[in-house]
Amino acid sequence: MSYHNQNHPEPGLRKDDELSVTGKYVGAGESQAYATGPEAEETGDFRAIDPHSGVKRGLKTRHLSMMALAGIIGPGLLVGSGGALSSGGPASLIIGFGVIGILAFSIMQSLGELTTLYPSGGAFTDLGDRFVDKAFGVAVGWNYYIIWVAVLANEYNVTSSVLVFWSDKLPLYGYFLIFWFIFLGFQLLGVEAFGEAEFWLALMKLVGLIAYFLFSIVYAAGGVKGAPAIGFSYWNDPGAFVDGFKGVASVFVFCSTFYAGCESVAVAATETKNPGVAVPKAIRQVFVRIIVVYMGSAFFFGLTCPANATGLVGGASRALRSPMTVALQNAGWENGVHLINAFIFVTCLSAVNSSIYIGSRTLLFMAQSRKAPKFLGWTDRRGVPIPAIVLTNLCGALSMMNVSTGASKAYSYIVNLSGVSTFLVWGSISFIHIRFRVGWKAQGHSADELPFKSLWYPWNAYFGLGANIFLALIQGWSTFAPFVAGDFVDAYILLPLFPIIYFGYKLINKTKFWKAHEMDLQSGRRRDLEEAKEVSASQANLPWYVKVWRSI
Repeated sequence: MSYHNQNHPEPGLRKDDELSVTGKYVGAGESQAYATGPEAEETGDFRAIDPHSGVKRGLKTRHLSMMALAGIIGPGLLVGSGGALSSGGPASLIIGFGVIGILAFSIMQSLGELTTLYPSGGAFTDLGDRFVDKAFGVAVGWNYYIIWVAVLANEYNVTSSVLVFWSDKLPLYGYFLIFWFIFLGFQLLGVEAFGEAEFWLALMKLVGLIAYFLFSIVYAAGGVKGAPAIGFSYWNDPGAFVDGFKGVASVFVFCSTFYAGCESVAVAATETKNPGVAVPKAIRQVFVRIIVVYMGSAFFFGLTCPANATGLVGGASRALRSPMTVALQNAGWENGVHLINAFIFVTCLSAVNSSIYIGSRTLLFMAQSRKAPKFLGWTDRRGVPIPAIVLTNLCGALSMMNVSTGASKAYSYIVNLSGVSTFLVWGSISFIHIRFRVGWKAQGHSADELPFKSLWYPWNAYFGLGANIFLALIQGWSTFAPFVAGDFVDAYILLPLFPIIYFGYKLINKTKFWKAHEMDLQSGRRRDLEEAKEVSASQANLPWYVKVWRSI
């Protein structure tokens, strides 16, 4: 049986902290000075099973890179974009994706600096404990878990609805139960199976999106036989904007949900063989994801699909809410709905897989640091967190609200719940980064010691903090006029949850807000399992195009 963290103390007092005190970790004031030989073995740097969490370090660099590029792209982007387009128009869609993209880039820069130095599976929840306050880490952790429960429920919702569209001989809950057991069984195979499946499914998503972009260019230019050249006509009729600023504000919630998952590479850091190489590379590739996947989708969806298309707001099938389906049908291919359904189904397989993984690991690491019930922190001998996986998958049953409310309304409700939590978690990452830099400087370190430096610090971090607070407050703008009580509650109900968890936990457990000189800056670092191989590869004479790709 693996290490269960029964005696997991407060942040700053774990096993690796003892090692730093006794000299196994060399160079207390230097960011990359590590022990070698027997000392390194004792710290667990080169063990296949992480000695502190019990999970297996089985993810390869290419797995993490593909997670960063396309890992959590799911039906939200393909289907939910229809709701965003109908609410705000094509210009609002680009503005929303662009603003949230800049924000996501800012967050990933902060996260890259933190996670490269401290590749903890608890990620920003553990770092919140260490650099802010244990109560702060608890609030961040539970809000982050809410995001993945909501995302998972939405993906089960879409998966079941797509299959009902193809054949209604089996009821919706029947499809849900079939896939619930399939995904549960697959997750229990271990992290290597997850990583390999995610790599190939994510690659298929990228290929599918690029194929649609090429179709959009041909269609807009008049290259589709029997269909007129549409150019940018949909920007004039029905228009670039729908409902002014209210429309733009409503798009932000959708976009935040689509971008949620960029930060998941930090959660996977502990299960990565070579975090020192893989995490910085994955962080850099998020920029490609923002430009190609999100901005590309925003542009081509608005180019090829009118914002007032009836299929976006009142289609009988979930697939008919996709701008891709509307575009194919307008181009003269009525049966295009089946192709898009198939593509959506593939993205569902990947997105459900990723959501269970991220949600279960978030729960696992919270349990091991006493932020969640202790039994959820258990892993088996293979490093599989069985209780956390089962509970997270059970939460996917929230998608069954589809049965009574309908798929469209269920999707909107769950998106609103997850949108606020995304802004709160992202703002917390920026705040943790700011606190870390304060402690780093106070304890005599310089930015030059960091293995990965955030661009434009401190402006980038303060922008991330301020923008996320602003967006969390205005994301429910559209519910004010006319005032709809139910929609208002749905949009803002999770906003007070963060301070309630923070102050409640703090009052009950009397946690401490760490001062700069009290922060633990040494524990939690480790070397790469394949360090020698990676160093050798980095020093090889690589072709120019590989060097360009690695620098992105």
